[in-house]
Amino acid sequence: MNLPNKLTVARVIAVPFFIIAFLMNWYLVAFVIFIVASFTDLLDGKIARARGLVTNFGKIMDPLADKILVYSAFCLFVESGIVPGWMLTIILAREFAVAGMRTVAASEGIVVAAGMSGKIKTVLQMITVPILILGSGYFESILMPIGNVVLWASLIATVYSGAEYIIQNKNVFSM
Repeated sequence: MNLPNKLTVARVIAVPFFIIAFLMNWYLVAFVIFIVASFTDLLDGKIARARGLVTNFGKIMDPLADKILVYSAFCLFVESGIVPGWMLTIILAREFAVAGMRTVAASEGIVVAAGMSGKIKTVLQMITVPILILGSGYFESILMPIGNVVLWASLIATVYSGAEYIIQNKNVFSM
């Protein structure tokens, strides 16, 4: 297994530790785990492209590892009352719709590439999570309002990018 794939696997392995830290109210530990895991996402892609180490495993597991990390945090936020459940439902519905489209398209030999709006959505979500983690334990009066603004921005980006994927790839539905 090459280094980028090891970093991806490490990100998945970090998730249970992140969850435990958050549930134990060790918010600083959860924050550090999330930041380090998020950094591996940036690093594994750069290394894979720079060294020509892009693999099918990486193509599948890298975005899946991101989703496992980010959406486990959102689930914790729903459980803690920080994020309303309906927001997570919208976010997950978009993810399932796009994943389903990609699966159908792939079965027909069509690649549905990640668009810029999807990348913006991911960045906003990865900014939202650490702000809300820290806001859960420290500087709540300052960080939670900021976290809520970024949360709403990520929700809007989620809906927009989902609609964009569907509109740009509507031919997938006619197969």
